[in-house]
Amino acid sequence: MRSNLLAFSIVASLGLVQVAHAAEGMWVPQQLPEIAGPLQKAGLKLSAEQLADLTGDPMGAVVALGGCTASFVSPQGLVVTNHHCAYGAIQLNSTAEKNLIKDGFNAPKTSDELSAGPNARVYVLDQITDVTTQAKAAIAAAGNDPLARTRALDAFDKSQVAACEADAGFRCRLYSFSGGNTYRLFRNLEIKDVRLVYAPPGSVGKFGGDIDNWMWPRHTGDFSFYRAYVGKDGKPAAFAADNVPYQPKHFLKFADQPLGADDFVMVAGYPGRTNRYALAGEFNETAEWTYPTIARHYNAVLKLIEDAGKADADVKVKYAATAASMNNVAKNYAGQLEGFKRIDAAGQKQAEEAQVLAWLKQQGTAGKPALAAHAQLLKHLDTSKSTRERDLFVNQFNSTSAVGSAITLYRTAIERSKPDAEREVGYQQRDLPTIEGGVRQMDRRYVAKMDQQLQQYWLDQYVALPAAQRDNAVLNQWLVGSDANAVKALVNKLGGTRLGSLDERLKWLSADRAAFEASTDPAIQYAVAVMPALLKQEEQKKIREGESLSARPLYLQAVADYKKSQGGFVYPDANLSLRITFGNVMGYAKDGVNFTPFTTLEGVAAKETGEDPFDSPKALLDAVKAKRYGGLEDKRIGSVPVNFLSNLDITGGNSGSPVLDAHGKLVGLAFDGNWESVSSNWVFDPVMTRMIAVDSRYMQWIMQEVAPAPQLLKELNLSR
Repeated sequence: MRSNLLAFSIVASLGLVQVAHAAEGMWVPQQLPEIAGPLQKAGLKLSAEQLADLTGDPMGAVVALGGCTASFVSPQGLVVTNHHCAYGAIQLNSTAEKNLIKDGFNAPKTSDELSAGPNARVYVLDQITDVTTQAKAAIAAAGNDPLARTRALDAFDKSQVAACEADAGFRCRLYSFSGGNTYRLFRNLEIKDVRLVYAPPGSVGKFGGDIDNWMWPRHTGDFSFYRAYVGKDGKPAAFAADNVPYQPKHFLKFADQPLGADDFVMVAGYPGRTNRYALAGEFNETAEWTYPTIARHYNAVLKLIEDAGKADADVKVKYAATAASMNNVAKNYAGQLEGFKRIDAAGQKQAEEAQVLAWLKQQGTAGKPALAAHAQLLKHLDTSKSTRERDLFVNQFNSTSAVGSAITLYRTAIERSKPDAEREVGYQQRDLPTIEGGVRQMDRRYVAKMDQQLQQYWLDQYVALPAAQRDNAVLNQWLVGSDANAVKALVNKLGGTRLGSLDERLKWLSADRAAFEASTDPAIQYAVAVMPALLKQEEQKKIREGESLSARPLYLQAVADYKKSQGGFVYPDANLSLRITFGNVMGYAKDGVNFTPFTTLEGVAAKETGEDPFDSPKALLDAVKAKRYGGLEDKRIGSVPVNFLSNLDITGGNSGSPVLDAHGKLVGLAFDGNWESVSSNWVFDPVMTRMIAVDSRYMQWIMQEVAPAPQLLKELNLSR
């Protein structure tokens, strides 16, 4: 593979890079040579230049799963990630009769490995190209029309991606950094045949469940293994029985030196989104409305799913991944809200913004463009507030399985009638396999009665809105009235859809627009009726995005210039692109309690209740009671370490990220943060933020003593 990893220009475009806290910052890898001093001070034994080589060792072993991170750990394409990252694949292969979520899975031979699903992917980074100059030129050529600017960037994006993907087997993506001050094109090898190799029993992989989520002390064996497969020619190919394991150029080795308190650790991964440079008003909207509102409704929906699951094992299995995701979001939002109050995040954001605005005013004429940009961004925020409740409820209703499937299928037919370059992103030829994958796997995540309950819930919220806000023309036509009877009648009508059948969905996947518009299927009729409103809403969003294309980078440049004037530092907000964060293993103190950085096997047994989510396998409890440590105990703590803390800066998307020691060897997997850390998505708190990782020694111990996988231990060179 050829690498074109250009030097990162954030210093020139965003200001001086300095490190305030070694652990703070999700650094773009090209920045690492600039912060080599702090890296070495923290304990790194490798050179910063070696880490900046993204296709070398160890960075070349780190891969994306599309929402999670993973890493190669053998020359035969073995991939390790979190149990909760593999949860969708585990759930897809589970039934009420053969429940892999509960019992776990182990493939003794490669022929026993199970497909992780048609949409499972492993993305191997191949090349990064800076295209900032070209992207900005394309936007500028569109003039002052905001819709034209959005369309110009969209056209540039498509042309760059199309050229990048001219070589078969690659998936490319254009990333915007710092609000549009920098653009980079990432090229990844897209491995399409991903198979489940090993998952511990759910009582290990999800030990503590939602109760312990975001909590410390923690005792969760959050790990699973995939294997990446390619065609016999070594190129990516869809699932086929005669595919062969992919052979990566680099893979991580398990650490041969025991990790201890204060030791250097780093994480390489694909963090999702942070908002540390958001406006104070945007923060307030999130803290006062978005988070509490979504958390409240998700908790209500979770109760519906839980109650239905008690009566129907099919619902419990098929909605397990949906429920786990919703619960994680709801609890995360609750933790962020608590953290915001604890650190007075609103006050900090307001004070920081006031300082920037005051500094801009002092610049006189030079500061006016950035002040105008700030005002424009506030205007966008006010516009979105006016319809936020309606938009939330209607969008959630439109995303329920049957209705959402109809909308996606109809939109696919509309876009298919256009030349590929003119189709909306997400509906181009390159996206059709993903759409088909979703159509095929809906069966494993859909129960008609449960889907109807979810439809009813979101419609109930809509009809409860004040009349002035209940102005969705399409829904108002389909709802005969605005009471419970009207909702029930619409849900019953939509219940007549035939899209619950895979054969029916596949038929519509290849149908043309005219066929949809002549259909008598109620879900399809609704999709046809609602599409003009959805397209109008999409265009309005693009207009706002076009305005932001000039306002956001201008204002963020001013923020960076201000920080530079104060001797501050800048790293870009997370955006799902590869980042590195580093620090040290350490505990923390709260309310007079000192939390040590490691938990042990004995802690697992101490939490045991015999009931979910604290119902460990008998083999685990017997081994702990007998102190059968298998040679993996750490004498400093007197047991086998289970989970550990460090002061690293991570967020969603980092799940499954390899935790590496000072020599670049695997010591664990990032899987969570403590309760006090979640607010750091908006305002970083260096005192209380801690990352939680599963220790690699616990992973080995589980595969050795509890849910034996001797073939994996041999492949990982861990056999004893």
